[in-house]
Amino acid sequence: MAPLLAAAMNHAAHPVLRSHLGPNNESFSRHHLSSSPQSSKRRFNLSFTPRSARVGNQNGVQLLSPSEIPRRDWFPSDFIFGAATSAYQIEGAWNEDGKGESNWDHFCHNFPERIMDGSNADIGANSYHMYKTDVRLLKEMGMDAYRFSISWPRILPKGTVEGGINQDGIDYYKRLINLLLENGIEPYVTIFHWDVPQALEEKYGGFLDKTQKRIVNDYKNFAKVCFDNFGDKVKNWLTFNEPQTFTSFSYGTGVFAPGRCSPGLDCAIPTGNSLVEPYIAGHNILLAHAEAVDLYNKYYKGENGRIGLAFDVMGRVPYGTSFLDEQAKERSMDINLGWFLEPVVRGDYPFSMRSLARERLPFFSDKQQEKLVGSYNMLGINYYTSIFSKHIDISPKYSPVLNTDDAYASQETYGPDGKPIGPPMGNPWIYLYPEGLKDILMIMKNKYGNPPIYITENGIGDVDTKEKPLPMEAALNDYKRLDYIQRHISTLKESIDLGANVHGYFAWSLLDNFEWYAGYTERYGIVYVDRKNNYTRYMKESAKWLKEFNTAKKPSKKIITPA
Repeated sequence: MAPLLAAAMNHAAHPVLRSHLGPNNESFSRHHLSSSPQSSKRRFNLSFTPRSARVGNQNGVQLLSPSEIPRRDWFPSDFIFGAATSAYQIEGAWNEDGKGESNWDHFCHNFPERIMDGSNADIGANSYHMYKTDVRLLKEMGMDAYRFSISWPRILPKGTVEGGINQDGIDYYKRLINLLLENGIEPYVTIFHWDVPQALEEKYGGFLDKTQKRIVNDYKNFAKVCFDNFGDKVKNWLTFNEPQTFTSFSYGTGVFAPGRCSPGLDCAIPTGNSLVEPYIAGHNILLAHAEAVDLYNKYYKGENGRIGLAFDVMGRVPYGTSFLDEQAKERSMDINLGWFLEPVVRGDYPFSMRSLARERLPFFSDKQQEKLVGSYNMLGINYYTSIFSKHIDISPKYSPVLNTDDAYASQETYGPDGKPIGPPMGNPWIYLYPEGLKDILMIMKNKYGNPPIYITENGIGDVDTKEKPLPMEAALNDYKRLDYIQRHISTLKESIDLGANVHGYFAWSLLDNFEWYAGYTERYGIVYVDRKNNYTRYMKESAKWLKEFNTAKKPSKKIITPA
């Protein structure tokens, strides 16, 4: 799911966590960092078509002309289009059929004030009971694939194999996977999307396990259970989703479960260390990833199996034309992308992180490096927007508070001329800048060997709060989202023409769902979920367009209507 940065900013009361104010008194927290390879000369060279060249206006949104709208036949026949979700956000049934408590169940129930609307995902989008409807919608839209995650505590209620395997949980995912395949929809499975069994949090701190053994072994065993039970039908796996977001928000700012941060900061459990704990958790994630991939490649991969992990990458543009801002952009990218990508490509963290975080950043053994390097044959990129990076001097006047402060760069919503990087998209932190996606894909091509890539998340959220309710009609007529998706698909085609090794695109999200600490105050779905009326689903205009878009591809499998 998209990291809701503006919401995180509101949780961070400590003055050091806040960056510069923009023209509308908006600010942007420094804790989410990434980069873009383009120089500041291209800062306002946006990829969307100039207003004078656009035709059509829907609800104030200037749409692309018919000749500019992307077509399915622009892409190879084996290029996949799909939609994505995660277990905690949509399933509900939080304590049904033997499921154990997750860190997010515990966090929402014990710290409701940390969720913007005080809500939880006890029901979510009710997909545990309505998965057949969800598959029908995917089929109706002509989707090639569905990316979803498996709930660790639904499979292992106590977090460990020794604590027992929940057969009801296994059976649920088998039913979902079988129904997808029967309808010609390929499952892309994320093994971990932020829901740690609470039992492991209480036993040894979850991913803060200082032994580097217990959490790694328990995760590996969980992955093995998934491979054993679903590996005969699932050929595409992602070990972790957005580890940079998970670690920085869970143990840095503390806006994610379990809600830890340093004393003096504003979070649920201010007894942590925001400069150290994210690195401990991140290190354990990388070790767990390497072990799971090693296991998969040895015993489960077969001829067609693929495995990797998904990164959240916010495009980065230098704030000004100076060399210092260019370097700030590069350091920001190192923390946002390189933190977890460099170890699986080269076996260690980026040099800038080693030099700035120093002893706070753990080291890998030779044996661990051997397993890490090349531990993927596909990668996921979650892209939403881009932002400006501005240099901060290394001096006694600047004292890092969060792990992401180690970039020594402020992240600016507005450029030096007072303008944002692109048109605002509704929710507070996403601005339309498709060029950033191309920039990132060129980094992957030119710096990291051009690995097989899937765009595993891309979308926007519509604000829906008590203070600013979103009428259902307005939510269904989501022309801003439609325009956003079309422009990013067009930019994706440009990137492929430039040599980017991209094989698929997943819209985030299939459904309106529980958006972590934003609760239900933002709707990211291409399908509307009416939570007041039996969680009935309605396709938005963006979903209807994707349906038309996908019809250009001839069906390769017999389509079977779900029961």
